Amino acid sequence: MERERLGSRLGFILLSAGCAIGVGNVWKFPWMAGSHGGGAFVLVYLFFLFLLGLPVMVMEFSLGRASQASPVRLYQKLQKPGQKWHLHGYASLIANVLLVMFYTSVAGWILYYFISFLKGDMTGISNEASSMLFDNMLQSPLITVGFMAIVVVLGFVILSFGVQKGVERVTKYMMIVLLLLMVVLAVNSFTLDGAKEGLTFYLKPDLNKLNGEVVVGAMNQAFFTLSLGAGSMAIFGSYIGKERSLMGESVNILFLDTFVAITAGLIIFPACYTFDVEPTAGPKLLFVAMAKVFNNMAGGRIWGSLFFLFMFFAAMSTVIAVFENILACVKELTGWGRIKTCIICGVAILILATPCALGFNIWSGFTPFTSTSSVLDLEDFLVSNILLPVGSICYVLFCVSKRGWGFDNFFNEANTGKGLKLKKWMKPYLTYVLPTVIIFIFIYGIITFEFADGFTILNKIKSLF
Repeated sequence: MERERLGSRLGFILLSAGCAIGVGNVWKFPWMAGSHGGGAFVLVYLFFLFLLGLPVMVMEFSLGRASQASPVRLYQKLQKPGQKWHLHGYASLIANVLLVMFYTSVAGWILYYFISFLKGDMTGISNEASSMLFDNMLQSPLITVGFMAIVVVLGFVILSFGVQKGVERVTKYMMIVLLLLMVVLAVNSFTLDGAKEGLTFYLKPDLNKLNGEVVVGAMNQAFFTLSLGAGSMAIFGSYIGKERSLMGESVNILFLDTFVAITAGLIIFPACYTFDVEPTAGPKLLFVAMAKVFNNMAGGRIWGSLFFLFMFFAAMSTVIAVFENILACVKELTGWGRIKTCIICGVAILILATPCALGFNIWSGFTPFTSTSSVLDLEDFLVSNILLPVGSICYVLFCVSKRGWGFDNFFNEANTGKGLKLKKWMKPYLTYVLPTVIIFIFIYGIITFEFADGFTILNKIKSLF
């Protein structure tokens, strides 16, 4: 079967950026920054984004382009006879499925907010009522499951049209509109009364707030926001030719991703300090803060509708990209056609995503970690703290090790084509420093994770001595 292709270089950049840009940028990044000290977190995040995220992205693209296969088949194409690297390919598929099991619920929340603002239900109300909107939404199984289902069905309908006519075309336009809307909304936030305080908290690093939790959170966020470690970038690498070097393309995508994440904070934190919303509010930060903003500003119904429309574009760009990765893996494993695979995968994802959608209402009694945790926290932990960093380690070691694909093969593939290229002097860093740093921070993140109220593995170890 002839492999599908993307129609243009712009399509590849925007589609890959669309996979990276999404809920991780506009929902998770602001609340992670708010919960981890603001500017200190942002500084470490940017450091990891370029020092760790960029090289891992180049590696994923290289593996995809060299193999012309999905994550479940790329290792078989590139590994030496008798090696077992391909087992990680199946873990990549599991990581993508786990990701959309909670990602589709968050996208559904965003769609609900967009429709509610469009209808005028979220403006002209008291600040107390505005604060309750998010919790009221989560308590309704009909809303959480129903809007999650709309996201899943819409995503697979778009995918059914193919890579160029469906995925590339839709994502390209969504991304362009998203970037324009963000600039407008950021400029509007600069005019708010709390803009100075919000921007100081967000952009001025307080190094006294730096600790292990901030470092681990920043690294995991860098991998999450770039969709690294699950083969999401590898699949798009398999759809492009060899006209451009992969370092240059990765830098373009990284800058787009960083622009959206940083701009999301520029929009949200001035609002927090203007309307007395705690930056440490966690996952609901985006929804509570912005609902108050639009409820208290002239033309709030219009601005709110535009904001959550852009949010939905961002979320759907990643949903579509990850769905495409799942679809490509299943097609290569089964030999099914695109339409049949869309239907079967769509039904499967609907079923698997339901526990997260019910985790805040009917199944709210399930608390896998602390007393305030939910199904979403369990799925996010498995993806962000385990599968993405471990997946990144596997891709790195496979690319640089003589027992894997090998550094020379990776180096030549990444540098094929015009544009910015890797240099030979980078080999020691990519071979030794990069995997060591990822492994260390991954282990530290696990032993310091709060599995129950007040319980971490590190504290347990300390208590034994």
